[in-house]
Amino acid sequence: MKKKCNRTYVGGQAVIQGVMMRSKHGMATVVRTDQGEMVTEAVKIKAPEDRPRWQRVPFIRGVVNFVSSLVGGMKVLMRSSEAALTEEEGEEEKQSKISKWMAEKWKISVGDIITGVSVVLGIILAVGLFIFLPLLFTRLIASNVPAVAKDQMYGLWYYLIEGGFRLVIFLLYILFTLVFKSLRETYMYHGAEHKTINCYEYGMPLTVENVKKCTRLHDRCGTTFLFIVLFISIIVFALVGIPLDMLYTAAGIGGILETLLSIVFRILLLPVVAGVSYEVLKLLAKTDSVLVLPLKAPGYLLQKITTREPTDGMIECAIRAFETALEMDRDPDFNERFFATETKLQKLMADMKRCFAGKNIDEADAEWILSMTLGIKRSALSEERVISRAECKKVLDIFDERMKGRPLWYIYGDTEFYGYTFKVDERVLIPRPETEILVRQAILTLNDGDRMLDLCTGSGAVAIATYCEASKDKQISVTASDISEDALEVARENARLNKAAVTFVKSDLFAGIRGRFNLITANPPYVRRDEIETLPTDVKDHEPRIALDGGEDGLDFYRAIAGMAPRYIVHGGMLILECGEGQAQEIIRIFQTTAHCDFAMVVKDLAGVERVVKLGF
Repeated sequence: MKKKCNRTYVGGQAVIQGVMMRSKHGMATVVRTDQGEMVTEAVKIKAPEDRPRWQRVPFIRGVVNFVSSLVGGMKVLMRSSEAALTEEEGEEEKQSKISKWMAEKWKISVGDIITGVSVVLGIILAVGLFIFLPLLFTRLIASNVPAVAKDQMYGLWYYLIEGGFRLVIFLLYILFTLVFKSLRETYMYHGAEHKTINCYEYGMPLTVENVKKCTRLHDRCGTTFLFIVLFISIIVFALVGIPLDMLYTAAGIGGILETLLSIVFRILLLPVVAGVSYEVLKLLAKTDSVLVLPLKAPGYLLQKITTREPTDGMIECAIRAFETALEMDRDPDFNERFFATETKLQKLMADMKRCFAGKNIDEADAEWILSMTLGIKRSALSEERVISRAECKKVLDIFDERMKGRPLWYIYGDTEFYGYTFKVDERVLIPRPETEILVRQAILTLNDGDRMLDLCTGSGAVAIATYCEASKDKQISVTASDISEDALEVARENARLNKAAVTFVKSDLFAGIRGRFNLITANPPYVRRDEIETLPTDVKDHEPRIALDGGEDGLDFYRAIAGMAPRYIVHGGMLILECGEGQAQEIIRIFQTTAHCDFAMVVKDLAGVERVVKLGF
């Protein structure tokens, strides 16, 4: 194989039915479900250079990485098992009943229990196999072979034999795992992970065929790291243990107490061992020189056991995970994704809010999504409950689309305005709460028998809401116009939905309008042209620009309305307009100068912004 020319910091881990790849800024896990579908979870992590300075100090950084890898590795294993393994229909129903009972009774999920039990058993197994058993076997030998006792050669043989037992147990443990089919499959994913990283480092395009050609051995493998840990532990335990043994002898400590103290000091020394081992691994990984091959050889031999040749499907998982991890480094705006699994409501909501905050999306959208998808009142979201896998999938489908910038109400297809439901999509602006002030003023203005015209109607929200409210005790007629036929299609649908007898006319302001009206309302485009690109992504990239662009100063439409409005308003009639912040007084000046209105007044919104201008004729 040719020499590596494209070394990377991306590392990985085989998980249940998939592969996890970790880059500087992200961790991507790709799992193939029982149905054969590849699903991805991609979460951002803190880059090494962004960590506190003390965590980047040599040897200390090894301890930090060891702990984070241990904790993170366990979490990603559990996450992958939840994502990959699905129950049969009957089992799933039975499981959901159990989960529901546990959620209601104890506010915990089955996954929480499995994770907790797994962590505890893992710690007990690790301490038992790699600390207690080697110590026990060595003590048995030392009690029968005087030359091995701690008081001979300063106990050097004692610690060498103990380390040897630790290495043998580690090897036997790995060989034992080959008995299980699921673990053999995991070793195949381990091979896919190594081969994919090697393919990239050899400078080859990441295709299944190219990856298959690459070796499944890699310098930065976790198996190699564990071997180095076991080897370094012999030296560290001896250097610290020999002086401690002298203290035990001087203090007359022996028997069970000495054994317990020996176990404790070995556990306490693990961070030191990890820190030294990490630096050794980094040093060995920096070169391909044959001079260091003897030092790498034991790790390579172990990798021959813990990796297997993967299938094409496994390689596809590894490639997607690797490319996703790289993309998270290249794109600061990368959208995080999550597996759809059984989870707690508070955790899901916290993750969603964190992601929304990073994208400058209103965090309240997370509450709306959970409330509407799960049928829970927003006021009740503070109460913990467990979200089923099916519920979680529905929530995440909407979350993923919202993370792409699409407005929430476009995703759901409707929104509430003035107590009525309105269909909305990319053809119309989403009605804002502040526009309800315009509707309220219109209702107060209308009298029995009045005619109303709503310009720039868009979704028809103003015209329809005003008609529905005012017609409860008055006879009125309402006409609404818009230059966009697409917008009028939405408005007509909303009129049918709310049973509003509104007449819609395609017209560029007054161009297609006939007759005079007692009331004219309008919420025209009023955003300054050079400010459109500064608007939130969901507005500038998704809502129709024709409904936003008010010209250079945002007042083009007000000037046009002022020039024509007097011909369409009856004597004593009124014009009510919504406007942007800081525009009200200039609009009044325009109408006083051009339209010669009789009076003008301003209505403020709840934030104290001059939001609506009322003009009398």
